[in-house]
Amino acid sequence: MNQLSQARLTILMLGCSLATAISQTNSLHLPIAPGPFIGTADSLTNYSCPKWFRDAKFGIWAHWGPQAVPMEGDWYARKMYQPGQSDYTNHLERWGHPSTNGWKDIIPLWKAENWDPEKLMELYKKAGARYFVSMGVHHDNFFLWNSTLHRWNAVQMGPHRDVVGEWQQAAKKNGLPFGVSEHLGASFTWFQDAHRSDRTGPLAGVPYDGADSNYWDLYHFPADPGDRGWYSKNPRWQQEWFNEIGELVDNYKPDLLYSDGGVPFGNEVGLSQIANFYNVNAAAHHGKCQAVYTCKQTSSGRWVQDYERGVGGGISPYPWQTDTSIGDWFYNRHWKYQPLSWTVHLLVDIVSKNGNLLLNVVLRPDGTLDPEVETMLHQLADWTTVNGEAIYGTRPWLVFGEGPVQAKGGAFKENMTYSAKDIRFTTKGKTLYAIALGWPDDGTLVIRSLAKTADTKQNHIKKVELLGYEGRLQFDQTADGLVVELPEVKLSDLTCSLRITGGNLKPAALPTAQ
Repeated sequence: MNQLSQARLTILMLGCSLATAISQTNSLHLPIAPGPFIGTADSLTNYSCPKWFRDAKFGIWAHWGPQAVPMEGDWYARKMYQPGQSDYTNHLERWGHPSTNGWKDIIPLWKAENWDPEKLMELYKKAGARYFVSMGVHHDNFFLWNSTLHRWNAVQMGPHRDVVGEWQQAAKKNGLPFGVSEHLGASFTWFQDAHRSDRTGPLAGVPYDGADSNYWDLYHFPADPGDRGWYSKNPRWQQEWFNEIGELVDNYKPDLLYSDGGVPFGNEVGLSQIANFYNVNAAAHHGKCQAVYTCKQTSSGRWVQDYERGVGGGISPYPWQTDTSIGDWFYNRHWKYQPLSWTVHLLVDIVSKNGNLLLNVVLRPDGTLDPEVETMLHQLADWTTVNGEAIYGTRPWLVFGEGPVQAKGGAFKENMTYSAKDIRFTTKGKTLYAIALGWPDDGTLVIRSLAKTADTKQNHIKKVELLGYEGRLQFDQTADGLVVELPEVKLSDLTCSLRITGGNLKPAALPTAQ
């Protein structure tokens, strides 16, 4: 065959491959509920984030399911099929070899026998949560809702309870908007290690139980060569995701839906489900969409962008969300919990930048909290009771804050060490709140952003009050800043929240850039 003929054959083959791909895509069935949104990026520009979410600021997440059973933390269902990982060794010692005793055999051990969603929801609300999110499905492909499409679900197996439904009822009883997280999109490629086998040892070459086609409805069928991305390229799996998340949306009608990644599959599949979610919600709210969809992709206002274990670097024009955890994502007996100060300071920083904090409160396999977690939630309740005025229902100021700690922004960038010199601002109407992330040792708080300027009409401060304190505060406005004398008795080691009223409050020029 000459070079010209070879080139023509190559072009023909490429054309056939493209035609096949187009045909497969066009064969997808992506029904969208009637409403103002269709499955295009342009259509979603008509979306506006609802006021309830912008006002809520703080939500609690139950990132919980059968992967809590081993008490070894996140991604156990995958790592147990990876020789060299501690979870593989742990599984081998406790339950046997994954060729026979695999993930399918851990699922029945999740009983949730002491889980009381109403009691927990009451505590979460008291701690300051203004919305609640339940795990719907993690990458392990086990559904926590009552599904007619997938037998591996919590009603038919494990606890034999509709986990999503019971969480939703408890949230509704406590007046909290309810959300569900879905991690299914990544499951199809994430779970492929279950199809492999040991390379060495006495069972080298013996396939793991994921290679058994009788269980492919749990582990998925083998992926095509090269299909290894976070989201699969396989239209069959894309259709499966659309159908199953559609079932969740249609049957439970959550107020919030979280996807663990960017828009699933980066094409019309994900956008169509977002449109369906918005339309289903709009139909329940007299045609006005009150739903929030959040994923880890720049939104331009079409949804709420989410940062995993990270924060935004500055004030965003669009509402956004941080999702993080006080410990590992699933219960991990080896991890220590973050201190209360970490949660409070993270929340304040996020809110000052137009964001919300979604905090995973780690549950034990049986559905209870460790005693130290319960203590932390009660302490958080004490803090929000005093300081919630500066958090809930607020909006950002012209600058988010001042001080030596300035986060660059982005995912997995959340651990900062703050002090009373780090101050964050929020507003509510004409009131400005300045929240110091600590209590100054000398009892004097200096806010440089509110310094006296040459313009006598700027920053004309009339009153300064300390939240949680009924006495009057002495303050002075100098060229260095607003100098506030705090009471001799320290109210908190965590924060110092000031309510400031005055005229023409604008940030003075600061020595360092924001």
